[in-house]
Amino acid sequence: MNTPLHGSAKWLRLVAIGGALAALAGTFAYAGGWLGAPALTPQRIIDTFEAQAGHHPGYRKNHAKGLCVAGRFLSSGQAASLSTARVFSQAEVPVIGRFAIGGANPFAPDTAVPTRSLALDLRSDDGQTWRTGMNNPPVLAVSTAQGFYDQVLANTPDPATGKPDPARQQAFFAAHPETAAWRRWAASYTPSDSFASTAYHSINAFVLVDARGNAQPVRWQLVPQAPFQPLPAQVDDKQFLQHDLQRRLAHGPLRWTLRLTLAEAGDAVDDPAQQWPAERRSIDAGTLQIERVDGPEQGACRDLNFDPLILPSGIKASADPILAARSAAYAVSFDRRSRETLHSGAKP
Repeated sequence: MNTPLHGSAKWLRLVAIGGALAALAGTFAYAGGWLGAPALTPQRIIDTFEAQAGHHPGYRKNHAKGLCVAGRFLSSGQAASLSTARVFSQAEVPVIGRFAIGGANPFAPDTAVPTRSLALDLRSDDGQTWRTGMNNPPVLAVSTAQGFYDQVLANTPDPATGKPDPARQQAFFAAHPETAAWRRWAASYTPSDSFASTAYHSINAFVLVDARGNAQPVRWQLVPQAPFQPLPAQVDDKQFLQHDLQRRLAHGPLRWTLRLTLAEAGDAVDDPAQQWPAERRSIDAGTLQIERVDGPEQGACRDLNFDPLILPSGIKASADPILAARSAAYAVSFDRRSRETLHSGAKP
């Protein structure tokens, strides 16, 4: 097993993070058409989410707990030579966003789930839209359909404890050495005390296309400008991250630098489990400026499907099969919660 973890604390943290991401992995795998087992359908996967977290009509089926925000993207102009996407040359682009935690329970304590996400909708003045969903891990655990299936099985809760079996998870990692990069991240991960001081990653690669048709694969991340502080050991407020964000925004905008990392020949463009070398060239494409909370699930982001394949001209999907799977999974979740809201009159 590559890169073994040492110490019970590290192992327990890895198990917790793995459990939080497992349901997401399972949805990706089937929605992409990868799993052939007839009993494993998108309907069954979503039913499983709800069986574990409770039925919450109208909410997203993963990253269910979140809040809407709004702001602007301020382009630096540095990426305009790499992509014709107007977002990289327009001085200011309006943004609708959503901060969330992982999982299907919209009432979970903010600090109970290690996975954090930030989804954005950017609409440039040429009428085009760019949507991106980012998470705090820089990579996924696995890179193949069989790996996703194995991870789903490994993270099935034990009926006796309600939690994944650590021995079963350890066996999964031993059988899947491609998880090494993710395991290194999980072992060293220390959660920050705020959405504002968390970095968010595209995980998947995309392709920038310039005016001459030249293609440049990239991954991106949002690097927080707020200083890092670790999450307190004891947190009693179930809305800790949301309340913190509201307090910070009451004093002024929050900012992240959009950093594009440029792939070179030989880099794993189509494998989200593989990290790229740290020395790869990067470009700071601009600043995301979040200015206000737009209402927990009541604002403009509530009815947005943050499908990562909604891309403007000048940005294309890579051949990473996970991208198509994410798009399909988001569509299933969006369709179900939309129908639930319509039929029940729910206003999550």
